[in-house]
Amino acid sequence: MTDPTLPGRRERKRQQLLDHLADTAWALFEADGYEAVTMERIAAAADVAKATLYKHFPVKEALLRHRFHRELRLVWPVIQAELAQLAPGRERLAHFLARQADWCERQRAYLLHYVRHRLATLDLLDDGRERSGMDQIFTALIADGQAAGAFRRDLPAAQLAIHFQFVHLATLLRWLGGSGRPLDEEMTTMLDLTCNGLGVRP
Repeated sequence: MTDPTLPGRRERKRQQLLDHLADTAWALFEADGYEAVTMERIAAAADVAKATLYKHFPVKEALLRHRFHRELRLVWPVIQAELAQLAPGRERLAHFLARQADWCERQRAYLLHYVRHRLATLDLLDDGRERSGMDQIFTALIADGQAAGAFRRDLPAAQLAIHFQFVHLATLLRWLGGSGRPLDEEMTTMLDLTCNGLGVRP
């Protein structure tokens, strides 16, 4: 009997095509630089018609989105195992942010293109297919902290995660704009402000 939770043949083929297109584009970006690569070159290198490429990825940034979101999905089980060894709450959030900062440092040349595209297409993501999953990750980490008594419980985790995502995005944009500090330091400062607020320390 077929497992209804598994994608069907058509969806598997679709995903294979999307992965192929995104991986082909990534190889060209890495070889020649993001700005130098055109959609026409990507289609030719992937051996597909331009119309096929544009049907799935109307702009180069959408190819980055697919690549980056897939990377997060693939590495998430490993990160989950690491988080399980840490105390719920701030310690787990700090570890995830450090992991993310390391990844962002390696992808810095592409991140501003990706972030601009994501902000420009937020209203098109209601079906959830193209979401990164970061909202769910932050919600889960905050909920774990609430259950352990590390975070406030008067607001739902999903609402707190929305606020956290905004300060997280602001921190990333500050770094991309040239803050002069490593991203892990920026994230550490952001997490401290989020957890402790603006109050004067004793």
